[in-house]
Amino acid sequence: MKVIAVFLFWVVCQTVRADDVAGGALKWLENMSLAMKTLSFQGTIIFMKNGQLDTMKYHHLVENGVEQERLTSLNSPMREVVRKSNEVTCIFKETQQKIVNHHPLDSSFIINMPRNTAGLEKNYQLGLEGQEAVAMLPTQIVTIQPKDDLRYIRKIWIDTQFYLPLKVEVYNLDGTTLEQVVFTDLSRDGVGTATPAAATGDDSRFHTKHIHTSQAEPLEQAPFELKQWPPGFEPVFFIRNSIEKSGKAVDHLLISDGFATVSVYREAKEAQGIEGLHTLGSVNSVSRILGEQQITVLGEVPAKTVEMIAAGIVLR
Repeated sequence: MKVIAVFLFWVVCQTVRADDVAGGALKWLENMSLAMKTLSFQGTIIFMKNGQLDTMKYHHLVENGVEQERLTSLNSPMREVVRKSNEVTCIFKETQQKIVNHHPLDSSFIINMPRNTAGLEKNYQLGLEGQEAVAMLPTQIVTIQPKDDLRYIRKIWIDTQFYLPLKVEVYNLDGTTLEQVVFTDLSRDGVGTATPAAATGDDSRFHTKHIHTSQAEPLEQAPFELKQWPPGFEPVFFIRNSIEKSGKAVDHLLISDGFATVSVYREAKEAQGIEGLHTLGSVNSVSRILGEQQITVLGEVPAKTVEMIAAGIVLR
């Protein structure tokens, strides 16, 4: 009886400890989300994605509650990407092109973060994995392990002083690294402005294209319906995009579980429609022809996830 009592006590202690770790990890993520919305900082970031390495200067500015970001390339092709709230401007210096996208959702260049962390633990096992130095700063490693095979594994290295994400890695289900974002230096001094340097001069030298996004519409207004998607994913918005000059309309439905996002696009089918699965690094997409409509499901999720969603789409 004594052995059984000791064993039961050990099981209870292990369960309590696991709950404490998950709760602690969730608190780290909540503090990180708050820091990203309230702090100004700058640094140098290395992006490793799709087999390519890109080094960029990063500025993050919060003024009067409005979040702004600026990425400036340090190597060719020379370009800048600026986000002010939900407006994203891409400037390609070598071709003198400028694209302005009016997007209905604020989304950081560094990391997707859930607007509500309350339901995260239903679909992810959160954990803490020790501390490491990143950009010569101490960080806490937070692990985000999916409870199914429909989303990727993630790790975030969070600065222990200001709770800023200094490193983010995304892994395939077999543990291979799909992408990485890492700061090589970070400063909270002299942040200045997030306005693109290339946009402060004569704007007439740029060939500007606007991608207009109308106000988000009710999901019921979408001309298609999703019959199935992974648990934990919820609709974020449905919009009808129109590209200036071309007049081409593309319907866009975005769903997300907080970390992973999947977009569903509908447009009129061209003469040669596209079908099948396509993979580029961590991004998978599936294209289908439904009647005279071209449907594309695209997201930073495993191939089976976009295939499942695409198989359940029907036209209204």
